[in-house]
Amino acid sequence: MTRCLVTGATGYIGGRLVPELLEAGHDVRCMVRSAERLRGRAWRGRVEVAEADATEAETTRAALEGVDVAFYLIHTMAAGRDFAARDRVAATTFAAAARDAGVRRIVYLGGLTPRERPSPHMRSRAEVESILLGSGVPTVAFRASVIIGSGSVSFEMLRHLTERLPVMTTPRWVRTRTQPIAIRDVLRYLVRAPDLPEGMNRTFDIGGPDVLTYAEMMQGYAAAAGLPPRLVIPVPLLTPSLSSHWVGLVTPVPAVVARPLVESLRNEAVCRERDIARYIPDPPGGLTPFVRAVRLALQRIKEAGVETRWTSASTPGAPSDPLPTDPDWAGGSLYADERSRVVDAPPEALWRVIEGIGGVHGWYSLPVAWRMRGLLDRLLGGVGLRRGRRDPSRLRVGDALDFWRVEEIEPGRLLRLRAEMLLPGLAWLELSCRRENGGTVYGQRAIFHPRGLLGHLYWWAVYPFHGLVFGRMPGNVARAAAALGVESFTGEADVMPVQPVEQSRLP
Repeated sequence: MTRCLVTGATGYIGGRLVPELLEAGHDVRCMVRSAERLRGRAWRGRVEVAEADATEAETTRAALEGVDVAFYLIHTMAAGRDFAARDRVAATTFAAAARDAGVRRIVYLGGLTPRERPSPHMRSRAEVESILLGSGVPTVAFRASVIIGSGSVSFEMLRHLTERLPVMTTPRWVRTRTQPIAIRDVLRYLVRAPDLPEGMNRTFDIGGPDVLTYAEMMQGYAAAAGLPPRLVIPVPLLTPSLSSHWVGLVTPVPAVVARPLVESLRNEAVCRERDIARYIPDPPGGLTPFVRAVRLALQRIKEAGVETRWTSASTPGAPSDPLPTDPDWAGGSLYADERSRVVDAPPEALWRVIEGIGGVHGWYSLPVAWRMRGLLDRLLGGVGLRRGRRDPSRLRVGDALDFWRVEEIEPGRLLRLRAEMLLPGLAWLELSCRRENGGTVYGQRAIFHPRGLLGHLYWWAVYPFHGLVFGRMPGNVARAAAALGVESFTGEADVMPVQPVEQSRLP
């Protein structure tokens, strides 16, 4: 049995790799900055958890103690000038800690880096790869291009561009060739990496059987999804910055995440060698073709079986501060809007409505106001409302929920959301369910911790709208829970999803 350590276990790749390693019979330890982020994962009870930050030598060294193979799946998806420095420090610290701990192998998943004019993010990936290969610990570095799988950021960008724009004026990068690979094939290579020859220290290019331009991938997606062919008209004037904002407006991928993707698509990303097939032969039937990979991803989305999404990782620049419980400790003012409502339904029905909030179910008050706030956030470069939910009815700590993130969930009692929209401060929304005097009570608390004068001005500027937005939520949530309670009484709730009050009829 090989003892494996997985970094980035709360992210898209890491969260899918862990159960695959367990299925293959490996002993798994997850290195995360907060163990709370793994709560709710189906495999949580089968892994060991080590809390550590890859930039901190002492905690990282402790996390790597006794590990045979370490999977390094950490990278920054953000714009700005310091992301490369952060990635460099993390890789250098991790490599030294792995060497000191006697780790037998490091496995890294990077990108297919072009020989000429690589983007800043691709240069950073190549630098991390070089640091690990030169660490003194035998390292296997897989280089991949676009990864096609339900929930991957590349797939979500491709999916929404194709579905929402039957006629597109697009940048020149839609004509650049790339070699997409299915997530199942990426995971297969990663899971088999511990079995590669001892002492191997090299890179491997990995890709699927198809070499396509981005325009051809959009047409392939349309065919797989049963959509008419798309009309794609390349326009040479769109810079990466303009393209990323365009992607941010059309898709759920915010501009800050879209920019590095767009920059990497400007260069050809095709495998230059296929040496990996000598050590890990292709599966029976071959690697997954692009159209089949798309169909598999769409099927998983339809079945609500998306275990991890690109939103599983925190959005760059989003706040990560815990909810301050003491205004003095928090640094001053802490504004709150608190409301409650007696609900004519059992607590179980109310909790189902609370846990099902957001995404397609909406927010139970003035849909146009929520959409406008989401659009404003997108225009400013934020995440907006389009991220939706990972699962239509279940939440876990760390899930993205529109422009919120689940910070705390106590099943049947409390849901706390932390805002990730652009704000001059920090914000939370708490929804609670409790029994009181033999009845059911819905609790709601909106909390704002301002930063500077602008934060205070923001709170008082939006305060008049709270009555319209937050004021209507308790009544509408109560009606939805009461309707669900009737379904439960008649025996229909077990086969019916949570249905909110119809948004167009909300008062």
